[in-house]
Amino acid sequence: MKIERACKTCNAMTEEDKCPLCGAETSKEWQGYVVILDHTKSEIARTMGIHVNGKFALRVR
Repeated sequence: MKIERACKTCNAMTEEDKCPLCGAETSKEWQGYVVILDHTKSEIARTMGIHVNGKFALRVR
């Protein structure tokens, strides 16, 4: 089982070393997450600057 990681740039959650959305490095050190189901209607997605549906970390180090 791979460890879940978070992108240092866009906060997207993945199990890869590189982010599938933006190509930046990922980190094992993250806290909390949010799942965006409909980014067009989500107030949270708008506040966080998220433009796609998916799972995103709240804080990444």
